[in-house]
Amino acid sequence: MSVNYNGIALVLNCGSSSIKYQVVDTTADAPLASGLVERVTDHNEGVRAVIETLSQPDSGVDLSRLTVVGHRVVQGGAEFTAPTIITDEVVDHIAKLAVLAPLHNPGHVSGIEAARHAFPDLPHVAVFDTAFHATLTEAAYSYAIDPHIAREHGIRRYGFHGTSHGYVSREVARVMGRDAKGLRVITAHLGNGASIDAIKDGIAIDTSMGLTPLEGLVMGTRSGDLDPAVIFHLHRAAGLSIDEIDELLNKKSGLLGLAGSNDMRDVRKAAAEGSHEAQVALEVYTRRIKGYVGRYMALLGGLDAIVFTAGVGENADAIRELSLAGLEELGIEVDPVRNEGRCTEPTLISTDASRVQVWVIPTNEEREIALQSIAAVS
Repeated sequence: MSVNYNGIALVLNCGSSSIKYQVVDTTADAPLASGLVERVTDHNEGVRAVIETLSQPDSGVDLSRLTVVGHRVVQGGAEFTAPTIITDEVVDHIAKLAVLAPLHNPGHVSGIEAARHAFPDLPHVAVFDTAFHATLTEAAYSYAIDPHIAREHGIRRYGFHGTSHGYVSREVARVMGRDAKGLRVITAHLGNGASIDAIKDGIAIDTSMGLTPLEGLVMGTRSGDLDPAVIFHLHRAAGLSIDEIDELLNKKSGLLGLAGSNDMRDVRKAAAEGSHEAQVALEVYTRRIKGYVGRYMALLGGLDAIVFTAGVGENADAIRELSLAGLEELGIEVDPVRNEGRCTEPTLISTDASRVQVWVIPTNEEREIALQSIAAVS
């Protein structure tokens, strides 16, 4: 039976104090409308503000034609492995998963409840960041700790940015003229949050983020991979509390901790002007990416393509170049002319001689959420 992906979706990404929204007509290339409501103290008021904006005569949106409301949810745990039609029970489950995503899931729940109240006659669908990584094998998602403790407390690798990784992995197959079956791809989602995936036959086999979005690559404010004993040392030697360490590693580390700014543009500018701290930050950042590329090439048993996406991946040509520099012996060679500048459409940046194709593909998580939401109710 064929699945219908045609329709119009209101996509909501509700944080604790903001609501990002986009209206997607899947038959059109560009969204009908998009925006951001900030400083939200009440999600009901926030959703009402979205509706008021979209109800304006010049909004280009007819709310009566909406097919579905799609909601981005960061943490779906082991329970939610596919787009899920939202019921009261589903909302309760998402709320309980806040123990794994305390900065995200509570805001999602408030936004979902407000949107269901505002659009009671429309189906609502939750699309989970973690769902794309439900294909990881037990060996890939398990940490080497007591399995009874791990199961009791839900400790495992979940992975995040799944809608982005899924979208660009399909897009690279399309632009290469290849079927996803038989294709070995590494996708690097580099934004303020950053993660990297190993994808084989269209299926995720490994990902850098783990129990939380803290693990893996160096990010804007997150440390990424870290010796676990650093936490004990900070508590015992520096006298920091668990909450202080949590804040340090999640909000005061990464590029911000190394170079004083979580904006890659600022860090690159400072490095070019001779800042030692910024130069080291860039090397740490790109060295981490390069290490994951080698690791994932080994797990995949070879490689057909690498994809850069998201804010840094799409805009920072120097980061793309530095992340893959010196990998010519592995069949990866970036063309400096093709790589130059910002990429606003799928762009091949590797040389003709490179055995591995390197692409920049702008991500479109909202469109992916819209497609998955419409498919779930079709």
